[in-house]
Amino acid sequence: MHSALLKGQDLVFCNIIQSFGSTPRGSGASMAVFSDGSISGTIGGGPVEYQSILHAATVLKSGVSGVREFILTPNQLADIGMICGGRVKIYFRYVSARDEQSTQLFADIAQLYDARRNTWLITSLSDGAMGIYSRETGLPAGFSLSADAVLPLVCPKPALAPDGSWFVMPLTRSDTLYLFGGGHVSQELLPVLVHIGFSVVLYEDREQFSHPALFPGAMKIITAPYTEMSSRITVNPEDYIVIMTRGHQGDYLLLEQALRTPASYVGVIGSRQKIAATNKRLREAGISDRDIDRIHTPIGLPIGAETPAEIAISIAAELIKHRADSYGSARKA
Repeated sequence: MHSALLKGQDLVFCNIIQSFGSTPRGSGASMAVFSDGSISGTIGGGPVEYQSILHAATVLKSGVSGVREFILTPNQLADIGMICGGRVKIYFRYVSARDEQSTQLFADIAQLYDARRNTWLITSLSDGAMGIYSRETGLPAGFSLSADAVLPLVCPKPALAPDGSWFVMPLTRSDTLYLFGGGHVSQELLPVLVHIGFSVVLYEDREQFSHPALFPGAMKIITAPYTEMSSRITVNPEDYIVIMTRGHQGDYLLLEQALRTPASYVGVIGSRQKIAATNKRLREAGISDRDIDRIHTPIGLPIGAETPAEIAISIAAELIKHRADSYGSARKA
């Protein structure tokens, strides 16, 4: 979007702010429609996206931003494989290439994707004001919304203010999830984690189990001995560590290092018997019971999972819960 603005192209930023029932995409899905008729991104394809592109063309001519609701009929839903009713609210934000403030905003957004920082895009649906919020910098100058009003909406998922006047959408996250072990469960788990918004680094000590083709969407893949974990990565307080190696020794080597980090979450797959033996070795290595109590194990919510795919879902569910609980604690702080 920023490159198009620099070329003098006006655009309309289309953002789903609310969805109900069966819809191809949910809140937060976005798309840009440019003055030359091209688009970037998607809000789900199908009739809603088609109608949105047509409406964006009228917004480009009028320069007037606003919210529009689309209702999917049964026939339209059948065409895209859905059977229940659905409707979406989309905010169409006109952005002029001559608006230096908007051009700078999208330049800042482009730069943020290379930074490890929690940021959110705050949009006023009444006057079109947009700005980037972080806990470090707060809101941009001139915003009529206070930080106290924003904080309840700051969460891992897009959020619409109760009165419908503001929309808050996550842009970038500072946390990284380090996934150790490239076996079958990891191969099922990583794409799920990426899909729900985690930035995942895969760490494996065997080349045949760390091939990029096995882990599409991984932010980075590290192939190195587990004994080198501490020298290969820097773990921050917001980060997650998920350990799923092929045996007790790998788990122990990683846990002994992981528990010396400030990681927000440390989880390990394994039976209770395996866990008891590993914990005994950790105590012998000088790891305190308080740190051992940080370990989430057996990893995953107890949903009766058996197959690698099912286990991956149970682990992802536990990570979602931990992430949500962490944001809840941050709001109260």
